[in-house]
Amino acid sequence: MDANRSAVPHPVFCTIVPPHVLDKLARADDPALSGPARRTLEADAARRTRRALTTTLGAPATPDAPTGRPERTIHDCGNRTALPGRKVRSEGDEPGTDATVNRAYGGLGATFELLLSAYGRDSLDGAGLPLVASVHYDQDYGNAFWDGEQMVFGDGDGEIFLDFTLPVDVIAHELAHGLTQYTANLSYYGQPGALNESVSDVFGSLVKQYTLDQTAAEADWLIGAGLLAPRVSGVALRSMKEPGSAYDDDVLGKDPQPGSMDDYVRTGRDNGGVHINSGIPNRAFHLLATQLGGKSWERAGQIWFDVLTGGGLEVDANFTEFAGQTVAAARTRFGDGTPEHEAVLKAWTEVGVSTA
Repeated sequence: MDANRSAVPHPVFCTIVPPHVLDKLARADDPALSGPARRTLEADAARRTRRALTTTLGAPATPDAPTGRPERTIHDCGNRTALPGRKVRSEGDEPGTDATVNRAYGGLGATFELLLSAYGRDSLDGAGLPLVASVHYDQDYGNAFWDGEQMVFGDGDGEIFLDFTLPVDVIAHELAHGLTQYTANLSYYGQPGALNESVSDVFGSLVKQYTLDQTAAEADWLIGAGLLAPRVSGVALRSMKEPGSAYDDDVLGKDPQPGSMDDYVRTGRDNGGVHINSGIPNRAFHLLATQLGGKSWERAGQIWFDVLTGGGLEVDANFTEFAGQTVAAARTRFGDGTPEHEAVLKAWTEVGVSTA
């Protein structure tokens, strides 16, 4: 763990699909839609309670010395909820016949590779932490989550959600919650919680762009593209480029994310709107990355990574405090008045967040 976080990082239960989406589905007239959503909500509530009542149990052991190589293990839950399930693939094993297992293995590796190659970080904790994932969790489970120790993926219900290993950015998003857990350790409520979610969207998108070798201009800036079933009127779970435009569906409703502080949502649901107001810092990052151009992980991503790991960010940081840290990080790394420094200031100004 980073030196600036001497306390044990608090593990939180973080899901890719927001509760407000599942709540909407659970009220659908069609039992083929409401049934899986209700079961997913119940499973999430049970898992969240178990997470809150336990400390770190059986967390993967960190190697004696970082190796600069991933250590991945994939398990199959067999559509049950006991974790981690049956081990089906270990590091170095050849691909098997289960495409879900292979995608999970590849997504863990892609995330590890970006962190190491772009930022010199050996796994989530910087010390070679093994990456563990379980697939085929529960029946018709419409979510994926990081539980503080490992990744878990549902198969979806086939009506609204497809297999949660399909989009690599979903895999990377949830792993990035582990990165935050071992660095800035942002709390999971209100603005710090929205920053926690946004950081995961940022690194999820960066892993996808890195995997596809895309520039900022070429990227779609969508989170979870390919996850929604054909019947859904939408393209993804979230859009970093245009928050609020990812879906507009009779069953799911309208994407509620704001893109600026003018539309900030005040709510006690979803841990104070962590999946909703994350659209504001998401858009700020998109504006920065596209203004700078080139590969997003090289400059824009480096600034965010510097803030996450730099030791100056408090666990309860709000948007203004986080924005100020990004300005300071850009100045430190690139210089005062440089294009990077000016672009960060401009991005936050455009979404209505003060950097003072």
